[in-house]
Amino acid sequence: MVYINDKKYPLKKPQSLSDLFISLKMDVSKGIAVALNNKVMSRSDWNKSMVNTNDNIILIKATQGG
Repeated sequence: MVYINDKKYPLKKPQSLSDLFISLKMDVSKGIAVALNNKVMSRSDWNKSMVNTNDNIILIKATQGG
């Protein structure tokens, strides 16, 4: 199990953030900030940042407005 915004998701084996988002069919193409275990992750590090059982991921989506 891995937690994304406090919701449980299955995790069969450790994998990169990028691979996790792909396997969960999550659209993280633009305007997304990601923190893995309370550490903000640069998009360029998603391929090498490994997600393990019980890790906590926070996704924040930028929105427009005024």
